[in-house]
Amino acid sequence: MSTLACTSVELKSSFVKAEAHSLKDNVDHPKDGVGKTTLIQKATQALKSSGIPIDGFYTEEVRVDGRRTGFDVVTLSGGRGTLSKVGSDSTTARREYRVGQYVVDLVSFEQLVLPVLRNVNLDSGTGKKVCVIDEIGKMELFSQSFIRAVRQTLAGSGTVILGTIPIPKGKPLGLVEEIRSRKDVKVFSVTKENRDSLLEDIVTTVQNCRK
Repeated sequence: MSTLACTSVELKSSFVKAEAHSLKDNVDHPKDGVGKTTLIQKATQALKSSGIPIDGFYTEEVRVDGRRTGFDVVTLSGGRGTLSKVGSDSTTARREYRVGQYVVDLVSFEQLVLPVLRNVNLDSGTGKKVCVIDEIGKMELFSQSFIRAVRQTLAGSGTVILGTIPIPKGKPLGLVEEIRSRKDVKVFSVTKENRDSLLEDIVTTVQNCRK
């Protein structure tokens, strides 16, 4: 995924972009699996330990008997909710939001994430907050409210974003392309080979964004 950084004059936000090793990786897995969430978690701990105010969320695989059955959203304050689960092939009467075999639980996602994004935009009087958004991908972008909240956070002056976006593939995702093209954003491409060496650069970039 990619690390983004701030306004056109100076960096404000960071996003991490994962690079898949083959087209098959991209098709079979809605989340890329190169370890970007682990990298974001390590960066979050480093920033917290230096006293920087930080909030947000990350996505986490759910596995049963070694088989991936879905993804949860986990907030930095300890909240947890369903992002998606493996769905049946049969159609249902109600509308389903799907990415491959996964059915997205939009209500659960929005109930957990939207309050976090609203709160992080409030002036805390403790300097610029860091907002972790892992990730801005196909599943999350079914939510128009989430798209509006991310844009509002990007437009604000009191928040630095540390987030993740997917590699370009298939039909472009509007918000992802907006983020990728911003002059106030720095993007880090993450692979299994370079993910450990990027940690210090990402933490330093975020710290500089707060200045």
